[in-house]
Amino acid sequence: MKKLVTGHQRFRDHAFAEHRELFERLASGQRPQALFVTCSDSRISPNLLTQTDPGDLFILRNAGNIVPPHGACASGEAATIEYAIEALGVRDVVVCGHSHCGAMRALVEGGTEALPSVERWLELAAPTRRVITTCYRDCDPEVQFNVAIQENVLQQLQNLRTHPAVAGRLAAGDLRLHGWVYKLTTGEIFAYDAREGQFRPLGEVPVGAVARRPAATDVLGP
Repeated sequence: MKKLVTGHQRFRDHAFAEHRELFERLASGQRPQALFVTCSDSRISPNLLTQTDPGDLFILRNAGNIVPPHGACASGEAATIEYAIEALGVRDVVVCGHSHCGAMRALVEGGTEALPSVERWLELAAPTRRVITTCYRDCDPEVQFNVAIQENVLQQLQNLRTHPAVAGRLAAGDLRLHGWVYKLTTGEIFAYDAREGQFRPLGEVPVGAVARRPAATDVLGP
């Protein structure tokens, strides 16, 4: 806790003072550029990864960057998505998974019996597990794990489309969905390229709507 307290003191005395005009402007309202859906993992810092400022990203975080399908459960995820789309008018939604994801390893390998809440939560990602057991059952376990991380991003994009607010804006042509995977060991982000049907380095993928399919490939291995 000492690190948190002293960090806040530095923020108040230096960063806040340096950016006072920005924070004063944000106090009157927000207009974020994107809804950023990512994992709760402490190693992921969306603003640091994208070099964005406070007010730029509306962030939704949970274990495994999972988006429950519309109607699956009454959830904070559904409320956050609806608010971002309808009230804040974001034009882009990013689902960002990451390498070394504990939730995805648990999804593929199991071992969550002592964590019943986690086990129930991961059932929302059951389609990802089925893709791995069906299409990648003969692959090395680490390849299965890395592909699961990518497949899960694609599945959550599919789930996003089931939310009425998202479906309406997509039909109107004024909302774009993006699938990203962040690699912890290199700092790279790979984005899903609908034209190629695979993840490629972010800078090589044109900004645009993400369409589902063909399968992911292992871009996260050594």
